[in-house]
Amino acid sequence: MKKRIKARYIIGNENGRNVIYKNGEMIYEDTEGTILEVGPKVYGEWQESEDLGNAVICPGFIDLDALGDIDHALIYGEQKTTKKFFWSEEYLKNGPVEAMTPEEEAFKSKYAYAQLISHGITTAMPITCVYYKKAAETYEEMAAAAENARELGLRAYLGPSFISSMHIYDRADEKEYILPLENGKAGMEGLKRAEEFALKYDHWGSDLIRAVMVPERIELQSEEVLLAAKKFAREHGLLMRLHAAQGQFEYNWIQEKHGLSSIQYLDSIGLLDENTLIPHAIYASGYSGIQDQTERDLEILRDRKTAVIHCPLVYSRSGQALESFGKYKRFGIRMCMGTDTFPPDPFENIRIGSAFSRHFDGEQPEDGYRSFFEAATMGGADALGRPDLGRLAPGCRADFIAVCLDSFSIGVVDDPLYTICMCASGKDVMHSVINGRTVLKDGKIPGLDYEQMEKDAQNYYNKLKQSFVDRSAFSAENFYDTSYPVKEG
Repeated sequence: MKKRIKARYIIGNENGRNVIYKNGEMIYEDTEGTILEVGPKVYGEWQESEDLGNAVICPGFIDLDALGDIDHALIYGEQKTTKKFFWSEEYLKNGPVEAMTPEEEAFKSKYAYAQLISHGITTAMPITCVYYKKAAETYEEMAAAAENARELGLRAYLGPSFISSMHIYDRADEKEYILPLENGKAGMEGLKRAEEFALKYDHWGSDLIRAVMVPERIELQSEEVLLAAKKFAREHGLLMRLHAAQGQFEYNWIQEKHGLSSIQYLDSIGLLDENTLIPHAIYASGYSGIQDQTERDLEILRDRKTAVIHCPLVYSRSGQALESFGKYKRFGIRMCMGTDTFPPDPFENIRIGSAFSRHFDGEQPEDGYRSFFEAATMGGADALGRPDLGRLAPGCRADFIAVCLDSFSIGVVDDPLYTICMCASGKDVMHSVINGRTVLKDGKIPGLDYEQMEKDAQNYYNKLKQSFVDRSAFSAENFYDTSYPVKEG
């Protein structure tokens, strides 16, 4: 069926550039999931029409480091370190176990993906916590995640993560280090799970599900596993995402082990190319927290056409930031966006990212809302090699959201892009269409039992919280920080 949709504003795209259509209209085909026409006025045939009124219709957000589990950042609170989350050596010696049942892990991704859709994300490449796992994600939980993505209608790039080693914290020495899992076999076994998943689920059942290779954290991988993963990705035309240059411990570890920065090391073994995505790339040449003040790492990222996934909110909570987004863009590095935390709110990430970037960079156009919005839409599409995503134009996929402007909290309206980037939140997303299917209507996902989901999510979180204590070198009394003393009645 051909559908016409109208709103006060539509952010469309003409000849590769975004344009605002006031009192705009769009026609899309729901079963094929394709945009047929968009502009201030449409002239084609349609069988059904919907007027969303005082709203901004824009491309759905592409989140390439999307939280795929129940958020554990609440457990951190305002702590500046993750050492309490690291395993004790005693726990490792006793043998890691899965903290959650397969049913609980299946619920986890359904809850997370519903949150992504509710916040305006239409394409996601999920990331989950590995510290409570036996050895990163299982095949079964990722198969369940694919089922949940298809059921909810989320466009998802999926693959089970895998690790060769784990972070350990020795409380006696107050030292962090890394030890191999399963005598070093865990990484290759995890890679085999990822390969099996990719062979079955790439383009599974529809255009929505794509496979991707997602080894966890550069410092937790063996070189053998990284090379094998990239070889498989190249042979099967898959993207590969690897967290790197994201923290001081990791940067120092790679330097001590290889005598190179994280980015230089990955380049030295041939992992960086246009099909590699790196979250977060903060600890790169020129960053104030390291000695190397050259531009070597940035040159490598640019020359290899490697995409950087910027996740400003999660870093801002510990007082860190990319220095800066605008500098990376001017350097010619391909920039896209991720959330990597809860809430998975693209608007909050745009605001935080722009503010920090302006702090380091001054008043540069690459640090403004328009630049960040384009990174969260067209930039993500570019990183995925998908010119049919991230923009509203004829021939593109019908992936779009509507942001309500009637909310009292938004205030008055001026330029629609500036208004939603400055004042809106994910809670203002009232309507979402992915691949032609309406997945969010009047702010709700049809058929979802919100009350039961909230209860199940709290139960999951409570169990997750205890599992961190079971693995930690810290006792329960020393693990949790509270804002104020808690007194029960």
